[in-house]
Amino acid sequence: MRLGVLDVGSNTVHLLVVDAHQGGRPIPAFSHKAELRFGEHLDSQNRLSEDCADELRDFVRESLQIAEDKGVQEMLAFATSAVRDAANGDELLAWVEAETDVAIKVLPGQDEARLTFLAARRWFGWSSGRLLLLDIGGGSLEIATGLDEEPTAATSLPLGAGRLTRDWLKHDPPNPDEVRQLRRHVRAEIASTAGLIMRDGPPNHAVATSKTFRQLARITGAAPSSEGFFVKRVIRHPAITETAERLAKMSVAERIELPGVSAGRAAQLAAGAVVADAAMDLFELPVLEICPWALREGVILRRIDMLPG
Repeated sequence: MRLGVLDVGSNTVHLLVVDAHQGGRPIPAFSHKAELRFGEHLDSQNRLSEDCADELRDFVRESLQIAEDKGVQEMLAFATSAVRDAANGDELLAWVEAETDVAIKVLPGQDEARLTFLAARRWFGWSSGRLLLLDIGGGSLEIATGLDEEPTAATSLPLGAGRLTRDWLKHDPPNPDEVRQLRRHVRAEIASTAGLIMRDGPPNHAVATSKTFRQLARITGAAPSSEGFFVKRVIRHPAITETAERLAKMSVAERIELPGVSAGRAAQLAAGAVVADAAMDLFELPVLEICPWALREGVILRRIDMLPG
């Protein structure tokens, strides 16, 4: 079955075309994306702008044409934190549906965490034991843990790298007071979930998804993406602590020069590193392994599971 997955994220809108069937891994066939940066389209009333709606409509229309050209049989469309939290998010999606006939489902934060956890569980398998997942998006941080494919605990916190940069880091580079206040805020938010996440004990395997973690891994010495999915990539806590301190003292232009850092994400990377460092510290994780699969793959896997045998 050829599926189209339309992911309306806080930073990027992404169409992924995959070939999927029960018992097999989803095989990517085509990818198309654009950086719409929903967080930058919010006004003082937390409403997304008309320009944002127009850009999303145009991307959806373009994606429909691509899906038709690529022989897509079914389109799965979902939105995450930026649209979920916007005051007019439902209104915007209703308008886009009226314009395009594509219904974009808003994923609750816990569902986002559960589906990303499913993808990580399938990637690493049962031998990974109790799994703990971290995912830093543009608008939120997803955390989930458990022994099975359905996590025993899953939560979503408003600690996305884009959101935190917009709300807390006003200068380039950030001044020390901004960084200190951000660090205090992030640690208080994560600490509030520690009892829930760790109530059944420490994980056997801790993993991370998202572009923020991939870029942090690359900065701290992991293999570049050009070497493929199956190269093991890890982040060690001491390296992240040092990197978080270093990034907070760098300008955006200086961060762009680091290995693996994209121009579009460089501004958010200091805040993302603060979140990564805090999570590894508070959950006592000496190392995280990068998982190539994330939310999109979780959505695909859940849909495959529903196919008739």
